[in-house]
Amino acid sequence: MTSIAKPLVRCTLLAASFTLMLTACSTPDTTQSNTPVMEQKRQPELWPKPKLPFPAAETAAVNAEVEKLLARMSLAQKVGQITQAEISRTTPDDVRKYHLGSVLNGGGGFLDGNKQATIPEWVAALDAYYEASMDTSDGRLAIPITWGTDAVHGHNKIVGATIFPHNIGLGATRNGELVRRIGEITAIQVRASGMDWTFSPSLSVVRNDRWGRTYEGFSEDPKLVSELGRQTILGYQGDLSKTGRMGPDHIMATAKHYLADGGTVDGIDRGDNFSSEAELIQSHAYPYFAAIEAGVLTVMASHSSWHGTRMHGEKYLLTDILKDRLGFDGFVVGDWNSHGLVEGCTNTRCPQSFNAGVDMLMVPFDWKEFIENTIADVEAGHISMARLDDAVRRILRTKFRAGLMDGRKPSERLHANKTELLAAPEFKAVARQAVRESLVLLKNNEQTLPLKPNLKVLVAGKGADNIAQQSGGWTISWQATDITNDDFPNGTSIYTGIRQVVEAAGGKVELSAQGSYKQKPDVAIVVYGETPYAEWQGDIRHMGYQTGSHHDAKLLEKLKTDGIKTVSVFISGRPLWVNRALNASDAFVAAWLPGSEGAGIADVLFADTKGKARYDFIGKLPFSWPKSLDQTEVNIGDRNYDPLFPVGYGLTYADKTNLGALSTEENFENVKGGNDEELFVGTAQAPWQVYAAAADAVPVRYLSGIAKNGGLTLTEGDKETQGDAIHATWGGDGTSALQVLVPNAMRDLSQVLEQKGALVFDIRLLQASTAPVKLQMACLGADCVADVDLTTLVNASPRNDWNELSVDLACFAKLGIRFHEVTRGFVLETSGSLELQVTNIRMVPGMGDKAGVQCQ
Repeated sequence: MTSIAKPLVRCTLLAASFTLMLTACSTPDTTQSNTPVMEQKRQPELWPKPKLPFPAAETAAVNAEVEKLLARMSLAQKVGQITQAEISRTTPDDVRKYHLGSVLNGGGGFLDGNKQATIPEWVAALDAYYEASMDTSDGRLAIPITWGTDAVHGHNKIVGATIFPHNIGLGATRNGELVRRIGEITAIQVRASGMDWTFSPSLSVVRNDRWGRTYEGFSEDPKLVSELGRQTILGYQGDLSKTGRMGPDHIMATAKHYLADGGTVDGIDRGDNFSSEAELIQSHAYPYFAAIEAGVLTVMASHSSWHGTRMHGEKYLLTDILKDRLGFDGFVVGDWNSHGLVEGCTNTRCPQSFNAGVDMLMVPFDWKEFIENTIADVEAGHISMARLDDAVRRILRTKFRAGLMDGRKPSERLHANKTELLAAPEFKAVARQAVRESLVLLKNNEQTLPLKPNLKVLVAGKGADNIAQQSGGWTISWQATDITNDDFPNGTSIYTGIRQVVEAAGGKVELSAQGSYKQKPDVAIVVYGETPYAEWQGDIRHMGYQTGSHHDAKLLEKLKTDGIKTVSVFISGRPLWVNRALNASDAFVAAWLPGSEGAGIADVLFADTKGKARYDFIGKLPFSWPKSLDQTEVNIGDRNYDPLFPVGYGLTYADKTNLGALSTEENFENVKGGNDEELFVGTAQAPWQVYAAAADAVPVRYLSGIAKNGGLTLTEGDKETQGDAIHATWGGDGTSALQVLVPNAMRDLSQVLEQKGALVFDIRLLQASTAPVKLQMACLGADCVADVDLTTLVNASPRNDWNELSVDLACFAKLGIRFHEVTRGFVLETSGSLELQVTNIRMVPGMGDKAGVQCQ
């Protein structure tokens, strides 16, 4: 196998102009240290000076208008402008009273809690918010709010909208013109709903694919991220170099997350990055130079840290570099309550973050107290009036450039209320094209593909008829774990696309997620991969897919044993170690997260009726593909660069390459945590799910941070970060249980038992139990249940502090649990009153003899 990828070209920082900086290049080693380095002298002179695109005369005119408005504003009005609140905790009256500068509908925020809210309902609501912001009674100033939303792969928060591939798939296309067109379409669809600002694009240069936001990045290659990020911004905002004002077809873009969010230690979301300043410039900051030259209007600060300092409190990078050196004159927006993570801050008060350079703070829920405290901080001198004026000046300048000051409410703007734009045929065609061009062919032994369309085709795998899975996180809801095909009235699953092609040619299609069939097929197309996740809930410990169980690989092996050709369509938000599945596949396609237009996959897999390919594979890997499960950091330009498939790899139908057998050794020894079985670590780990169960009631699944059944209520709790624990409250009125189970299936955990494992979990006791507390496991069969009394351990735990508890798995084995067919891995049950938080539920090999509860 030969690489078609060219070495990553890095550019020497020669001069003050970013354009000049591109002229002298080298190919240095880019291996990044994961350990802290001695603090070095800041070197702002190393950074380029991008040229802003705005015409000077227009900028001067806008600045003059801003100064007139600023001079008339009261302290309360200024503080209101720097505050962004969330829709679920905000009303139009709040906007009027507190002069709010912005409102957002966050990852789980819907209009009146209704994810099915229509375009006319959204526009009517946004009109009310707008009119409140323009109310001049009682001496108020008319300053329109801006409305932010996470339209990150289409207008993905609106049911019925066209969902485009996530950025990782767009990176595989390497088609800047296509990416720009997708930005233009997204802007039009966002405008249809009355909104005017998207928190996109992500300019993350991802260096560790364990990160749960890997799919939000275009590539590990800074140059590719830079170009596609630039095109996305131009698509959203249009070309501002001629008039300096955004047209009515466009929306404000956000370059995020500044800075170096894709390079944290171990790929931990919101973690720490120890890159040197030179590494920042060469890698993580590189795409921002083009973004500034494209006229990006806002930049979002990262949740992550640089050398121990939270980016929301990093004045050198936010102010000295971004604003002063790079010349960015838009505004910096904070991320969800991230100011509260800055040392000495809380969600309701953080002069440190504001003084560091965050101009508009995202305070979704506690914004009223935040406003009160910030006014007090200004009056006390903790925030200078000069700094406050600078932030407000930037926000107002941006609103002028975005055309928000023209006096038109959302319903009067171009495209408003045009529901038909959500799934316009020409827009769906562009999304389908993006799917086709994003597919990367990794294996095509004996030229299995393209397939004749008149065959007998088995379509298998849980992802085959699952639009939510093929779309990934940030689709309608934040995690996209609570949506179904019914939430995609205009979408097409991968199976449906295949059926349409095959049946039109006279072939036959059978769908079976489990891979069973009534008539032996000529070929099996198995669609499988990662289930949806977002942010830290997608962080993983190693690069292995389905290690231990290999459920999907075993299905492929069975089909091969039956003498059936196998084609894998792998859905994922990152490259993963899938060697066993690769070995069992005659052809293997990396489909990433293609979105709502699943028919684009059948376009490429199948030939026409004469056997000629209708479309070729043109997608190339935007990320390096690992050759082992512990190859977590492998990036083009590294020393000893040795992936299984390099960046830029991708077969076409002209290639005759056959891939040989690959190693399937699971080398956990280099992986933190080894081969732990994780049930709930920050979030439920597939295939495990969390339920609230009560006697004589159907269990209720814990989704979107809430579940209630009988006397048990489950809500979000926090250990290290927002929502990474379960807050469980038993009311004492009947037996109920928090259950972590594999629904309608079983799990083979015999290996972790043989390795003398323990069931380990963290709890934070808030109220001791008034009745016995049982820890339970169950296996296949109604009578296969065992429990251990945990009352003493739970009630003896320190109040309000986190504490690790552990139970030897041998206890459950001795009570009859068959570990090769476990159905419920963790059940906490009581009939009394009890309140606690729990997280990090896992089975850890080698911990049995160290567990707090042991069985001799």
